Amino acid sequence: MYFQTEQLTAPIMAFAYSYAHGINEPQHAHTSVQLLHTLTGVLRVTTPQGRWIIPPDRALWIPANVPHSIKAHGKVEVRTLFLDPFARADLPSDCGIFQVPELLKALINSAVDIPTPCPKGGREERILELVLDELRDLSLHDFNVPLPEDETLLKLCEKITARLEHPWSLTDAAYMLSVSDRTVSRRFHQATGLSFGEWLRRKRLMRSMELLAQGHNVIDTALAVGYDSPGAFSAMFKRRVGLAPVDFIAQPQTVA
Repeated sequence: MYFQTEQLTAPIMAFAYSYAHGINEPQHAHTSVQLLHTLTGVLRVTTPQGRWIIPPDRALWIPANVPHSIKAHGKVEVRTLFLDPFARADLPSDCGIFQVPELLKALINSAVDIPTPCPKGGREERILELVLDELRDLSLHDFNVPLPEDETLLKLCEKITARLEHPWSLTDAAYMLSVSDRTVSRRFHQATGLSFGEWLRRKRLMRSMELLAQGHNVIDTALAVGYDSPGAFSAMFKRRVGLAPVDFIAQPQTVA
């Protein structure tokens, strides 16, 4: 794990590495911004604010000094950038997932081979400057599941997560907390910024990507996350991820 105490020696540095399935990185933070770009497999990143899933061709932006832990699902090929937080004045200040455009993907791959310190005035320096320019206009997506700080709601979320195959409803949650539907709905939105239904949909989506990356088939995955109909699950998955589950599974698991 890079740059936990030491400082960057350049405005931007790029690395390529692999995670075997099941590998965990315990909680840590970096003195620099980190961009985690997943080429194959799925990474789950947990921060104090919630959990983020990085499927292939997406990247997670992690601001400097944000504690996070990482778990790999499937064989994961990663390209990561470490950036000086002040390399550009208008870089994002919050965690977020974004689709990596083809140009940025190519630039990141090229940046991996650039030595440090970077030769001044040449092609390598222009590549790094273009990377920074491309990062100024990111479109962030909702591939995250916020975690409530309220201990009672957090325990509820943990119980739901442990049984995602159950057809959970707002009434179930209200019964478990001994409050009304309206009360749990209000408290949930205040604690997470999401409705109970949206939080549950995101949780099921995140878990389904982990299972698919581990080699589970579509039917078993749909049942495991609470969908009786593989068709309904596939429609939800494609709407949110941009790929049907079968296409997600079919993505290459190694990088040349």
